[in-house]
This record gives sequence, C-alpha cells and structure tokens, in this order.
Amino acid sequence: MDRYSKITNKNQREIVLLKAYPCVWGKCRFCDYIDDNSRDKEGMLVLNREVLSHVTGEFGVLEVINSGSCFELPEETLEDIRNIVREKNIQKLFFEAHWIYRKRLDEMREFFGIQIVYKTGAETFDYDFREHYLNKHADFQDAEELSRYFDSPCLMVGIKGQTKEMIRNDIALLKRYFKLGTINVFTNNTTDVKRDEDLVKWFLEEFRYLEEDPSIEVLYENTDFGVGD
Repeated sequence: MDRYSKITNKNQREIVLLKAYPCVWGKCRFCDYIDDNSRDKEGMLVLNREVLSHVTGEFGVLEVINSGSCFELPEETLEDIRNIVREKNIQKLFFEAHWIYRKRLDEMREFFGIQIVYKTGAETFDYDFREHYLNKHADFQDAEELSRYFDSPCLMVGIKGQTKEMIRNDIALLKRYFKLGTINVFTNNTTDVKRDEDLVKWFLEEFRYLEEDPSIEVLYENTDFGVGD
C-alpha cells in the first residue's frame, strides 16, 4: 500500500496515509476503509514514523489521513507530526474528522499552532439518503450547519439510489457554502453498496468542468491522491 505521495495539480501538498485506532463510528454502510485500522500501538507508531520520514515540507502544506478521524491517531503519532511541522516549516495541515468530533476541532488547532483545514465525509447533503441508507451518523440538517464546523466536505457520487437531482443539489450547495471540497466517484468494494454506471457516466459528462475548478478535487478512483491501494 502506498502511504506517501505529492498532490501537484490543485492545492499542492504532500499527503500521508497513517494507521490509527478504530473509527469512532465505523458503521457507514459503504465503507471498508476501516480494515486499515489497528489496535497494535507499537506497530502503528513504527509504520507511521516511517511514512512521516518521507515528508520534505517542499509545499509548506501537509495532508494527514487515516481510516477514520485524526482524533483516532495515537498521541505519539500526533507528536511526531507536530515535530515534522516544526522541522519542515509546514504552515498548513489538512485533517479529516467525523461529524461526531465537531466540538473538538479547536483541540488540534491549539496542539499544532498552525492553520488546519478540516475535511469531513459528508457524502451527501440529502439527509434521508445519508442517514437512512448510508448510515453515516452525521445528523447535520443542511450544508450551512456543516459549514459552521468544517472547511471542506467530501461528497460521493454514482451510488445506486442517488439521483441526478441529488447530485446537482449537492454540488450547488458545496459551491455555495464551502471554499474547498472533494468529490469521490464511488467504486465498488466489499460492502453491499453498488455503483450506478449510468449515473457515473452522466456525472462525468455533466460536471467535466469541475476539472478546471481550483476549489474542487474530483477523485475518479480511490487512489487518485496517490495513497491507498
């Protein structure tokens, strides 16, 4: 599995995929990423330090992801990241956190002392689909409420059960309330959630212009950021 990469097209930054403790929720219907979680603290620390050793600081920006939220990283790994931030003169961090942690986001800001851009897996702004089908356990009522806490939502498109109108609305709300966002084109995995090929084809044609939008990153494959497998 690749765990270090550089993103050089939009919002240039280095990115690392680290190991962490199990996701606080861990019950999203579509997610099998949590298979990368661990309870072996020593093993996590060794692996994470090796991955972090590749960080150069060349962009002054680092994104840290794991199969869950940044709050599930071991304390020692957070300290290692802070040391890297100071040694490499990194000025901005990208972290990801579940809605559950929305009241704790300032803890990381205080710990690192630099700008943190918080991403979150919103998946969709359609409450019913998000909560009753995807089982996201993120009960914000609308995009405006989510924007009070998080900087950059991650949306998914191309799932059976979604509609074109839902996707159009999601992207409109993303542009209206957020300066940054990520759109993930769903890929079949080990869960029972399935990809809608016709909907994906429509999305790729209808929203091709997003490739030129500096504020939106579209991931056609899970590994488009250069990490994962």
